[in-house]
Amino acid sequence: MTLVFLFPGQGSQAVGMGSAWAREEPASRAVLEEADAILGEPLSQLIAEGPEETLRRTYYTQPALYTVEVAVLRGLQARGISPAAAAGHSVGEYAALVAANALDFAEGLRLVRLRAELMERARAGEPGGPGGMLAVLGLADAQVEALCREVREGVVEPATYNAPGQMVVAGDAPGLEAFTQRARDAGARRLVPLKVSGPFHSSLLSEAASRLGEALAEVAVAEPRVPVVANVWARPYRSAREVREGLALQVAAAVRWTDSVRWMGAQGMSRFVEAGPGNVLSGLVRRILPEAAVVQAGEPLEAEELVGSRKRGETG
Repeated sequence: MTLVFLFPGQGSQAVGMGSAWAREEPASRAVLEEADAILGEPLSQLIAEGPEETLRRTYYTQPALYTVEVAVLRGLQARGISPAAAAGHSVGEYAALVAANALDFAEGLRLVRLRAELMERARAGEPGGPGGMLAVLGLADAQVEALCREVREGVVEPATYNAPGQMVVAGDAPGLEAFTQRARDAGARRLVPLKVSGPFHSSLLSEAASRLGEALAEVAVAEPRVPVVANVWARPYRSAREVREGLALQVAAAVRWTDSVRWMGAQGMSRFVEAGPGNVLSGLVRRILPEAAVVQAGEPLEAEELVGSRKRGETG
């Protein structure tokens, strides 16, 4: 059975995520312990106990998600389940690269912590505020793109293409205000401001992307051993150089999740495992590829069901 592992991004975090894996699987628990040692702080305690408002801070959210996702990955691998391909949404791409043996967990954690710090502080001193992100539901991608181009009062850009009719834009305060009015006039079903600290995945974070790129140049990265579909290109990374380039660009460029999933579907990939907390990516994949089989593996019990279905598939 060919499985694609999917790793979620910011917004999927929750206090207690991965706790069952940590209790039941030594390989998963070891990842959490290693993270505490690398960062010199009790990240595992924050993940297990909160408080939620601290876990929601980008500075903590991103390393926490990455750590839990690699813990789930190691738990699945300990049970004989490995991916034939992988993809991650935004920060989830780092765990996808660990799954493909392109990135070492420890190196990845240091990068993710730096990424989180750069993204959280990128526009903290701006007089008009750092800006933000807005989910847009009920408009076609082309409509959202056109509305962004129409805005002259500030900056607003497509930030994530999550599924048909479900996008996120990012920008400064004047740009988002102008876009919101235009989107309402165009018939958007819902407009939801996201609880983030800045306009992630937009050109307003170009300086953060540049600084992350400098750090990536010093990190050992390998060519992925299984395909990892890059957010910025919606196709697999082809070299270690591309991994460095793509991870840096990603901070200030749109996440092309819809096209990434379509690419995987076009290659005949139809079985997906969400290897992390929640079911956000599962829902998006079902909207993009209605015929796909998608399961969650955020808990060991879900993984046991996956093992059972895998064995039935091999003998059926």
